Amino acid sequence: MRLVKGDITSRVVDVVVNASNSNLKHGGGVAAAIVRKGGQVIQKESDKIGFVPVGSVAITTCGRLPCKAVIHAVGPRMGEGNEDMKLRSAIRASLILASERKFRDISFPAISSGIFGFPKDRCASILMNESMNFLLFAGDDRRDSTLEIVEFCITDGDTLKEFRSQFGVLKNELTKTNRK
Repeated sequence: MRLVKGDITSRVVDVVVNASNSNLKHGGGVAAAIVRKGGQVIQKESDKIGFVPVGSVAITTCGRLPCKAVIHAVGPRMGEGNEDMKLRSAIRASLILASERKFRDISFPAISSGIFGFPKDRCASILMNESMNFLLFAGDDRRDSTLEIVEFCITDGDTLKEFRSQFGVLKNELTKTNRK
């Protein structure tokens, strides 16, 4: 797992994740930046897909982005109920789909932590814990995974601070586990 500060539309990875809404209308935030840089082909393919439930994902081509595809993960809006479970579901579904497509690396934004109002600290914890569990624990979802790198690409300082903090928590937990 790695953490970078930057623009997800510039990441040279196999697949980037878009923080999307259920209608796959990419009008703001990370979604708008992905379509702006990747091209309208991403929005056109999303329109053909149509509705995607919260906690689920869809995939399109990447247009002019320096990756192979875009996974559109539909995260929860704060206040809709059961938000933590829905965010976990969107992350796991993204990792599973990336593995099914035989991708080696994936880059996530801080899904739902922008205009959807999800607390940045909880977002960091959920994204990183779900990813770590997927990478480390060989369950049915992970059995044939080709994923080698899960990256978190964060644009703003406050969110980056929360992700750095969570990296420290995970490192401490792994250290304790290895000592046992």
